[in-house]
Amino acid sequence: MQIGFIGLGNMGAPMARNLAAAGHAVSGFDLAGIVVDGVAPAASAAAAAAGREAVVTMLPDGDILRAVYAEIVPAGAAGAVFVDCSTVDVESARAVAAAVRAAGRLAVDAPVSGGTAGAAAGTLTFMAGGPPEAFAAARPLFDVMGARAVHCGGAGAGQAAKICNNLILGVTMAGVCEAFALAGKLGLDAHSLYDVVSTSSGACWSVTTYCPVPGVGPTSPADHGYRPGFAAELMLKDLALSQQAAEAVDAATPIGDATTRLYRTLLAAGGRGRDFSALLPWLTQRGR
Repeated sequence: MQIGFIGLGNMGAPMARNLAAAGHAVSGFDLAGIVVDGVAPAASAAAAAAGREAVVTMLPDGDILRAVYAEIVPAGAAGAVFVDCSTVDVESARAVAAAVRAAGRLAVDAPVSGGTAGAAAGTLTFMAGGPPEAFAAARPLFDVMGARAVHCGGAGAGQAAKICNNLILGVTMAGVCEAFALAGKLGLDAHSLYDVVSTSSGACWSVTTYCPVPGVGPTSPADHGYRPGFAAELMLKDLALSQQAAEAVDAATPIGDATTRLYRTLLAAGGRGRDFSALLPWLTQRGR
C-alpha cells in the first residue's frame, strides 16, 4: 500500500518502520524532522498524505490532531482510510472522523496499548472505532504493526476503550505501589509479597508483568532506574482524558479522580521523565 505517516516520535517511528519493512511504500512527516529507516521523508503533513491509500497519524493531543486533519484530509486519495493512533479526547476523535466522512473517505480511531516495546516489536493492541468497512480497510496495517486489533464500535469507540483501559491501569498501579510501600514499612519482604499477590486475588498486570519494585518479577522499568516504558506524564494525560470524558457524560469516577490528582502531585515533585511506576519510590519517602 501507499501509506502516509504523520508523527514519528517514540511510538510513531517504530510503527512506520515496521510498515516499510513489510514492503509498504511509506512517506513520513514529523515537525521535529525525524528520519526513519525505509520511510521517505515528506516536506509537510499534507505532502506525506498526498495521494496515499492510507494515512496513519500518531499525535500528542486533540487540538493538534484537528489541525493536522484539516491539512491532510483533502490531500488523501479518493477512498483513502485515515487511521489515527493517537490517544486524544473522544470529541476530537469524532470531529475528525466526521470531517473524513464528509470528504468521502474512511476513518478509524485506533489508539494503542503496548508501549514503545510493543511498537518496536509489532505487537501492539489496537482499539478501533469506526464503520466496519473502515476497520476492514485498516486491518492490513494493524496486522503489521500489532498482534491484535479489536473493533470496539463506531467513531470514538476506540478512544473510549483506551481511556477506560488506562484508567484501570493508572488506578491499579497506584494501588500496587501503595501496597508495596506499606509492606516495606511493615517489614514484609517485597519478594514474599510478590509471591503471594501474583498468585492470589490481588494479581494484575501492574504486579505480574510490570512490578514497580526493582529486582522483583519480570524485568520492568523499575530495574532500569524507572526510565520510562510509559512516562508518568503520559499516564497523567490519559487519566485527565478519563476525567474529561466522565465529566462530559456525568459519570462518577472518584477513584479515577483521586489517582489523577496523585499523578499530578508526582509530576510536580519531580516525576516528569520517569516511568509511571516511579510512584513507588515517591510513596516510600512519604509519611501518612
